[in-house]
Amino acid sequence: MEEEKRREHLLLFAWATAFVATLGSLYFSEVLRFIPCDLCWFQRIFMYPQVIILGIAIVRKDFTAARYSLALSIIGGMISLYHYSLQKIPFFQDYAISCGRVLCTGQYINWLGFITIPFLALTAFTIIIFLSLAVMRQQKEENER
Repeated sequence: MEEEKRREHLLLFAWATAFVATLGSLYFSEVLRFIPCDLCWFQRIFMYPQVIILGIAIVRKDFTAARYSLALSIIGGMISLYHYSLQKIPFFQDYAISCGRVLCTGQYINWLGFITIPFLALTAFTIIIFLSLAVMRQQKEENER
């Protein structure tokens, strides 16, 4: 029973991470009026559903949802890493793709010289990846008993 509570808490923390990331994304676009580039939209596609998926998983105590969250976070994290590379690595900037009306190399924020919106997304995806893996590991250990 204690292992189940631990998995619930891990899923809750993953859900909270996705929820905060979603709210932050909406704050940047709807309140501050930052226009998202195409890569930002793709990152949103892989973050937003996790609020619903993980929320339902918590209510139903469905720990297998960690697999779906892991898959979405790996893909979203790869997009975030690529987007962050476009912003911060000169080689990638020179060969950057066109990203619609807004350049993918643009940086609406640049806190402390390295924290940009794709960096924030990458951080959230990474946290969810580790939490999903922890849930899956604990589920596997529980099944082996």
